[in-house]
Amino acid sequence: MLAKRIVPCLDVKDGTTVKGINFVNLRDAGDPVELGAEYSRQGADELVYLDITASHEGRKTFTEMVTKVAANLNIPFTVGGGINELSDVERLLNAGADKISVNSAALRQPSLIDEIAANFGSQVCVVAIDARFDDGKWMCYLNGGRIPTGRGLLQWATEAEERGAGEILFTSMDHDGVKEGYANETLAALADKLHIPVIASGGAGKKEHFRDAFLLGKADAALAASVFHFGEIQITELKQYLLKEGISIRV
Repeated sequence: MLAKRIVPCLDVKDGTTVKGINFVNLRDAGDPVELGAEYSRQGADELVYLDITASHEGRKTFTEMVTKVAANLNIPFTVGGGINELSDVERLLNAGADKISVNSAALRQPSLIDEIAANFGSQVCVVAIDARFDDGKWMCYLNGGRIPTGRGLLQWATEAEERGAGEILFTSMDHDGVKEGYANETLAALADKLHIPVIASGGAGKKEHFRDAFLLGKADAALAASVFHFGEIQITELKQYLLKEGISIRV
């Protein structure tokens, strides 16, 4: 059985880590390079950095930050935000990222997934999906959860896998920042349907939520932000807890 992964996520805006609730009301959470290095020391398995504004100037700032992160980390990290074409992928991989995450651009132009997989390998391509439960169905959203797409979560995740995605990062917008647990039933449905790893995102508030994401949600990795940024959960303690709960985890 493959070890489950704990993945802190750092949303970066204008060079600073920020965190909100349900994708709004952002507050400052610290320096992204320092935070990343600290999480690496604490035993995080991977990190995700998302440029949440990704304006043209922001991209330049973000690329410089990725270079600094790569110099200060000894664990893999994924970067996302504003990736619209292969040159963006190449720029971020050259800056030191291990994987890239695509969301809105892939929904608008699904062939981008095929291109990334063909040019850099599926292991580089993480397809992030922001979805919420609308009228009895899980539906995908664009642009940081602002624009509905009319596409169903399971349908889009399956297509992304077929096109060459190496992992699916599913964020439940309904659970994001609320700290009441992940969308485990939906995670399990994704895990049962797909043959690639599923990363759970949105809802971590206590250690039990991570356990449930792995056992009930069948997730391969669990991503969280504010509980780590604001010191509510220490990664070392979380991993010891998960081991006691019988979950395979690297310590």
